[in-house]
Amino acid sequence: MQKGKVYLVGAGPSDIGLLTLKGKALLERADVVIYDALVGQEILHLIPDSAEQLDVGKRAGNHPVPQQQINQLLLQKAQQGKLVVRLKGGDPFLFGRGGEELELLAAHNIPFEVVPGVTSAVAVPAYAGIPVTHRDFCSSVHIITGHTKQASDADIDYSALVKLDGTLIFLMGVAALEEICSGLLRAGMDAQMPAAVLERGTTAVQRRVTAPLCSLPKQAAKAGICAPAIIVVGRVCALADRFAWAEKRPLGGWRVLVTRPKARASRFVELLHQQGAEVFELPTIRTLPIVPNPILEQELGQLKDYQWLVFTSPAGVELFFTYLRKTRRDVRCLGEIKLAAIGPATAQALEEHGIFAALVPERYNAAALGELLALRAQKERVLLLRARDGSPDLPIALKKGGICYTDVAIYDTIYEAVDIARAAALLDTNRVDAVAFTSASTVHGFVQALGKRDYSQIRAACIGETTAQAARAYGMKTQVAKQATIPDLVELLVQMKAKEG
Repeated sequence: MQKGKVYLVGAGPSDIGLLTLKGKALLERADVVIYDALVGQEILHLIPDSAEQLDVGKRAGNHPVPQQQINQLLLQKAQQGKLVVRLKGGDPFLFGRGGEELELLAAHNIPFEVVPGVTSAVAVPAYAGIPVTHRDFCSSVHIITGHTKQASDADIDYSALVKLDGTLIFLMGVAALEEICSGLLRAGMDAQMPAAVLERGTTAVQRRVTAPLCSLPKQAAKAGICAPAIIVVGRVCALADRFAWAEKRPLGGWRVLVTRPKARASRFVELLHQQGAEVFELPTIRTLPIVPNPILEQELGQLKDYQWLVFTSPAGVELFFTYLRKTRRDVRCLGEIKLAAIGPATAQALEEHGIFAALVPERYNAAALGELLALRAQKERVLLLRARDGSPDLPIALKKGGICYTDVAIYDTIYEAVDIARAAALLDTNRVDAVAFTSASTVHGFVQALGKRDYSQIRAACIGETTAQAARAYGMKTQVAKQATIPDLVELLVQMKAKEG
């Protein structure tokens, strides 16, 4: 049997933007992903549906899968000829037990590679405004584990650390915070030395407590700081208030759940990241082309009889041009026909194929599109290419205006979601600040996926009024974007957060 291969991949501290390009590429190719508890939810969303996913994460005081069993899992999956990604928080070799996991693989001649990750020892302080080195404060940084096989005072030589006169970073030490601070003070460190404890760094809910070394444990306890957190001790901690930046971003501190189909979500997610949001993707609908489609084939054969071709979604545009390619046609078959789009996103999808829409309504919904077509397409024939369950408002408006039209379904909208358990857990623990909906279909798919529950506490950011009506029907707290565009939807979320204060 062909041997597989194991990749030890550092996932970074949580923020998906800190995952390396190589790590992302390997995740997308993986047959098996064995991941830790501290890997960010957005990173887990990159794992393909086809991959086997195994959660072996260790939580404080709870190791459901012993390390030896993890080592055996890596070996077994590789011996089955699979591409295995061992996804570890931070960096695999910095207190990540990566070396231990490689020992068994090396003993059995299993091929492996190590993909370094951004360590929380540097990234978390950076996101909190603390440079771990600074020419005016210190010239060295020292990383110490606060958790060892036999946790005791003897594990850390505090006297040696104090003599180093550099920035001290303790990982996995929040449970021993009081002992660490006491040990440094007993070894002669200045009681007023600036220090910080940083909880859930690089995530939307990161928190920072800064205080003199002598009072840090008391201040951290008062704030309710808990794992995962790191401790930073050194004069550079005095810079935190001046240099803090992450929480100052317009959506810094917010978690947004995006329900848009995965194929169309990348631009939206990118804009949310730019504004500082942590994004959880839960695509709730999928579009499936109608195949075979004899009615579409028939109408394409007589396109010369139409003066208008109408699209109501970017998905419809993409599926139409995919159909043209599969049937060995190109844009020349459109001839002089004019194109109409329901909104700018659909118009943009047409432009990507080298065609410009001749008509886009000012209000981006089916009724407005139908009303405008009724005025512009007098005595002309119109071909609608859209979803099977498309809004009835469009044909109603055309019929009222006396327009001759043919309504052809080119795709079905399927309600589905694959990360329901994770989404439900986030909602149940109030870790989602807003849910963004880009169509009424995404609302219905969201509710169908999550089932019967109280939706009244969900803040719904909706791209348009039709979408908002669907959200209101389920009792959600609903707000609507100024224009039915993705940038306006992002701006709505920024405004929602600003009003929250």
